[in-house]
Amino acid sequence: MPEPKLPARPRPRGPLTSLQLTAVAAVAGLLLAGGTAALAGPYDSSGQRVAEARRAAARPAPGAAGPQAAHRPLTSAGLPSPAPSAGPVLDGLRTGGGDTAGGRGPALAGRLDPLLAVDELGKGPSASVVDLTSGEQVYGNHAARAATPASVTKIATAVAALDALGPDHRIRTRVEKDGHRLVLVGGGDPTLTARAHPGEYASLRTLARRTAEALGTEHGTYTLVYDTSRYAGTTRHPIGPNENLAPVTPLIADEGRLDSSDHGPAARGTDPALDTARRFHDLLAEAGVKLRDEVETGDGKKAPAEDPSGSPKPGDDAKGGEDGKGGEDGGIASVSSAPLATIVERMLTYSDNDIAEHLARQTALATGAKADFKGGARAVHDRLDKLGLPVEDTSFHDGSGLDRADKLTPGLLTALLAEAARKDQPGLRPVLTGLPVAGFTGTLATRYTAEHNKAGTGLVRAKTGTLTGVNTLAGTVVTRSGRLLGFAFMSHDAPDPMAAQAALDKMATALAES
Repeated sequence: MPEPKLPARPRPRGPLTSLQLTAVAAVAGLLLAGGTAALAGPYDSSGQRVAEARRAAARPAPGAAGPQAAHRPLTSAGLPSPAPSAGPVLDGLRTGGGDTAGGRGPALAGRLDPLLAVDELGKGPSASVVDLTSGEQVYGNHAARAATPASVTKIATAVAALDALGPDHRIRTRVEKDGHRLVLVGGGDPTLTARAHPGEYASLRTLARRTAEALGTEHGTYTLVYDTSRYAGTTRHPIGPNENLAPVTPLIADEGRLDSSDHGPAARGTDPALDTARRFHDLLAEAGVKLRDEVETGDGKKAPAEDPSGSPKPGDDAKGGEDGKGGEDGGIASVSSAPLATIVERMLTYSDNDIAEHLARQTALATGAKADFKGGARAVHDRLDKLGLPVEDTSFHDGSGLDRADKLTPGLLTALLAEAARKDQPGLRPVLTGLPVAGFTGTLATRYTAEHNKAGTGLVRAKTGTLTGVNTLAGTVVTRSGRLLGFAFMSHDAPDPMAAQAALDKMATALAES
């Protein structure tokens, strides 16, 4: 099967303004200075990753890089690399206020009210805009009214997971030896891959090699068993079989995809845990381990009470977060995921439903809740409530937003963005750096190219949300004076989804022009 190749990033049409070039250069400068930023902390007192600050000192001045530089390089396998990790995404927080015509009271209402009232946005659309310097709401239209959020739910999931686990958390997949049984224990890493070029993600091939090395010259024939006891409940989302989400199991490679894709809709296996175990069986055999022909289905030896997928302890190897040995959990070999910050950014950039559902379960595990759909949703809600965010009248039913029963408010969404922007919350910063960049990355790569909204190119970073009859958009935008605003726009019962999408983009562009 050929290794996946991501499509080339579309370039925005027409010349960019100096402000757009500045915003684009803030993203591109980090990439030109040596590739994707290191995502595993530590953070300085301003909330910027130390690695980013060092690269920022060496990058060209804003505006020195053209728009073409903003297109991210791919990993060697074409796997999705993390979103641009731009520390300067918070530059607006440092410029302060003074933009009375571009963000406060009647002036902003005069811009947004007519745009929110268009027929393209259906019945009763709602909106909230906050100043991310102060967290103050500067515009609201039914901002406390709950509605189906679709994929902007992932912003809530990201905040909850990062707050509960920390940005440096890694998820471990391990192998235990019980006599002549080898037990493959799934820890819930949604980015585990069996592909030949894993990039920065945990590799099933590496785990097989390390297992063979750990067995050494031990003789005998082994039975491979796989353990999925880390999660509880059904693996199937309430929407049923769907190309947007694989069955949710703690043991899964390449998101259960049956083709070479790495994001977006794709046919999925019906039992990705068994498929992963069988693939691991083949890799072990290739590494010289003698095995019985069949994989033993079932959970094998149950996981110990302590967290088998917990963050590596200080002193573990920084690359991959492990030395490949089993450690105190009794395993003989292991691999660890990329830091949670990296995983969150990938989830937000590509609107990855698989990652979102796993992060909800990881949040549940970290907080003592049951790791199923209901428990994950409850854990996200409770974590946000603990942060003091406005969760009244909201309802969570999953981590991805695929469930139409989810209900969030524009006010909560902008409060989440404001929380992630706080200087005393640097661990939440991946929520902002993972947002797609208008005209350049992820789910906004092909948007903001029309004449009426191209002014938002490079200035708008936002999470999109789309279900039948539902269109939402939530993110950040830099105004003409350099202020950083957070916004959330929600619509439902729109007659034409593409027209609704364009109307939401026009509202975000209006903020950029304010």
